[in-house]
Amino acid sequence: MYYRQVPRMWQEMDRIQREMNRMFRSSEGVALHPAPSFPAMNIWANEEGQVITAEIPGVDPSELEISVTGEILTLSGSRKPEEVGDETTYHRRERGCGAFKRSIQLPYPVQSDKIEASFKNGVLNITLPRAEQDKPRKITVKSA
Repeated sequence: MYYRQVPRMWQEMDRIQREMNRMFRSSEGVALHPAPSFPAMNIWANEEGQVITAEIPGVDPSELEISVTGEILTLSGSRKPEEVGDETTYHRRERGCGAFKRSIQLPYPVQSDKIEASFKNGVLNITLPRAEQDKPRKITVKSA
């Protein structure tokens, strides 16, 4: 009886393997990325500095906190829930509320005393000038 079950077991394993191969083939070209943290951020950098933009609609700019320690920028704050009244029932509620905190690694050191931040239309714009000692320097070669 045991000898009859072994071939069936291998047949089942082969079937599972074919199904797994089919599943992975059908997902080729599909990038699997985790959902980004809140807030969504973009970072641009060049030799002079970096610009970070963060989408934070519904956040009071006076409640934002931005800090830079070494090459880590941390943005924290909170978004208050909408006041809709006790007799109201939500049909759909997708916009999150509450406290948030996000830290990101910067591509290079910055001059923390010259960082500027502005807020307009729900977008935070942070300008971070590159530290002078970290800027690339062109070395001229002298001929003898």
